Amino acid sequence: MTYAPHTDEDRQAMLAALGLSSVEELFRDIPEEVRLRRPLDIPPGESEAALRRRLGAMARRNASADRYVCFLGGGVYDHYIPAAIPPLLSRGEFLTAYTPYQPEVSQGTLQSILEFQTMICALTGMDVANASMYDGASAAAEAALMAVDMAGRDRLLAPRTVAPDVRETVRTYLSGRGYALDEVEVDPAAGRLDPERLADALTDRHAAVIVGYPNFFGVVEDLAALAAVAHERGALLIAACDPIALGIFESPGALGADIVVGDGQALGNPMNFGGPSFGFFAAREAFLRRMPGRIAGRTVDRDGTPGCVLTLQTREQHIRRARATSNICTNNALNALAATIYLSLLGPAGLREVAAACLQNAHYAAERLEAAGARLAYRAPFFKEFLLELPCPPEDVIRRGLERGILAGRSLRREYPELDRHLLVAVTEQRTREEIEALAGIVEEAIR
Repeated sequence: MTYAPHTDEDRQAMLAALGLSSVEELFRDIPEEVRLRRPLDIPPGESEAALRRRLGAMARRNASADRYVCFLGGGVYDHYIPAAIPPLLSRGEFLTAYTPYQPEVSQGTLQSILEFQTMICALTGMDVANASMYDGASAAAEAALMAVDMAGRDRLLAPRTVAPDVRETVRTYLSGRGYALDEVEVDPAAGRLDPERLADALTDRHAAVIVGYPNFFGVVEDLAALAAVAHERGALLIAACDPIALGIFESPGALGADIVVGDGQALGNPMNFGGPSFGFFAAREAFLRRMPGRIAGRTVDRDGTPGCVLTLQTREQHIRRARATSNICTNNALNALAATIYLSLLGPAGLREVAAACLQNAHYAAERLEAAGARLAYRAPFFKEFLLELPCPPEDVIRRGLERGILAGRSLRREYPELDRHLLVAVTEQRTREEIEALAGIVEEAIR
């Protein structure tokens, strides 16, 4: 808020209504060590215009990816956003609309949700999709809960090549119900899960295995072989997908996946400093009534006129808590609408072109970076992202890149301490050959 009209008397009245004696009590859950215990460093008595100038100058000191050539990845990517998306999202019918509780006056919103679900089904090769979720990590966690509830088993399995934030979110959701997530090691040479290792790790306590497609390191997993092993052991396969990759990859549904989830940021949404985004969730028809969230559908009214409705609403806000499959209370509809517009504008051929450009750019970049003295960590098929092994600390490359306006990649030292000489590099359709050559030059300098 740029203007707060409340007086001291207003604040005291609100505190009294809440049963609190001070504003400090509102913040008691915030750890003391991160609390600011001094006045803001702003001179007193400045005019509103001067204060705006001062704060604006401070804000501009923050580094925005818009000012850099971006090779960062790991879940959030610099894809091109068609010019039509922002103005369409800004229309009042969409920007101010909330949950469509009243179908008779929410036909536009419900139709856009229905179109979204249809496109996600086409993209993933699945039978049904819900009206989106918070993000890819929570979608995977909801899939994990659905799997253990359906299978009557108490554990899930995931390789360490599943994104760290996804694994942690799944683990948190499961632990709240008394379930657990086990991890399985991958082939160290290929950077992906070997079907034989999966067969050795799966037990009759595992409800499902979660696999990235591609995985966190950009490597393409053998989804069909892994699905066959999972099904042989009575477990489901949950595929956590990059939606752009599905423009050229065989759909997870065609390869045997039972549930498909992912993060939709790449579909027409900006990087937004890491969020918000939205999650997509699709499954086989047999799982329809166990899915979280909401599903829009088509029907006819008593006059035979077609219309849209919320067909299934399995969240707590709509049905009794004991019958709810989830407590998800938003579908990030505006972000999902951006994806709907994006996929409508591109169509299957356009999405295929974007995915092919990512693939070609990434492989060209990998060749140039190896020529500069780095080495690909894994000899396996990859899409738009790859792990680079360096003879120097990755921070050296990152620092040199920042000095020249390039976000060179992501260090994995925190999530994977054993990969402290590795850099995760993402190359989307946005990157030019000149930008890739500049990155190769930075890597070559850092290695020297």
